[in-house]
Amino acid sequence: MPTILLPASAAAFAPRATPNIVLNTKVDPWLTATLKRINRIKRPLNSVPQHFRCLTETLSSPSAIWTLCSVMLPKAPDAELRKDSNPLIEALFNYQILYIEAYVVHVDMVSQNEVAFKLTPETIEALVEYHKDIHSVDTSASTWNWSEKEVQLKKLQEDFVQAANKFVYRTNATALEGLEEDGAGELLSGRSEEVKAAIMGLFLPLLPPPPRIVDVVRPTPLLPSSTGAENWWQPTLPLSHTAPVDSWKVVPSSPSTTSSGDSSSSMWATIGLNELQLPSPTPSYSQPYTTAAHSPTQYYSSSMSSAPIPQLPLPSMMQQQCSTSAGYGGFGWENYQSFALPYAM
Repeated sequence: MPTILLPASAAAFAPRATPNIVLNTKVDPWLTATLKRINRIKRPLNSVPQHFRCLTETLSSPSAIWTLCSVMLPKAPDAELRKDSNPLIEALFNYQILYIEAYVVHVDMVSQNEVAFKLTPETIEALVEYHKDIHSVDTSASTWNWSEKEVQLKKLQEDFVQAANKFVYRTNATALEGLEEDGAGELLSGRSEEVKAAIMGLFLPLLPPPPRIVDVVRPTPLLPSSTGAENWWQPTLPLSHTAPVDSWKVVPSSPSTTSSGDSSSSMWATIGLNELQLPSPTPSYSQPYTTAAHSPTQYYSSSMSSAPIPQLPLPSMMQQQCSTSAGYGGFGWENYQSFALPYAM
């Protein structure tokens, strides 16, 4: 985007001067019709220099003041406004209309095709007075107090003075169609709303400083005392114990004279069936449950040797009670002399 240069008269606090006008090599018909309409004395407008001279003299006139818009502002701070049940009476006694007036400082119909307006000193003074006496009071009352509040409020007023003096409204050059006699005029095609929004945007609120971030000091966690040291290494989850196996489900790999008996039966009697999870045996062999006493035929049968042995816990993981007196309940070891031994004594 090219840099747009304005004349020195458009700078802040600069006095009014002759507007800077740049016309194209061919004048637009709407500009010719506008100049003919506002001139009381008929003058020829057949060339670009004639249009330039007529437009310069018209806009340089002291009476060439444009009304950009009008704003309604309160007459006093909010705490001093009159309260009435009739809103019409409140509007009449509490509000005033301020006309935003400006003059032309720049006309460019070659590169930017725009016209620039600068606020009159009277309008700037009225805006500064309203900002200091009313707006500053209201915005100060709506914020909490802090140590540098007055300094910030004074700076806010100084910034507004600078912004009001620097304010320049720029719009399309066709806005000159609102030109009237003696160079005065009004903005057309809804441009007044743009100026009003821009003027009200100059009134900034007083912003308090952000709250300070307070560091939260968290207490250092205390180490457990020596009295509780015995609980440090205790696991959080209970150790898994291998569930014992019911005696009637145990299929020994070889006959043993000390693996079953009354003491073993009393030990397994307190164990439930659901406390052990073992893989199901293959369908090739299943030993039926019986409460009868065990016989040597059951232990020395050849069909038992072909049955798969389920995975059982190691002997070290089980607590066995062995005794030389085990097995007298149902095996009949008191008649051991009647069994034929495979070897000689």
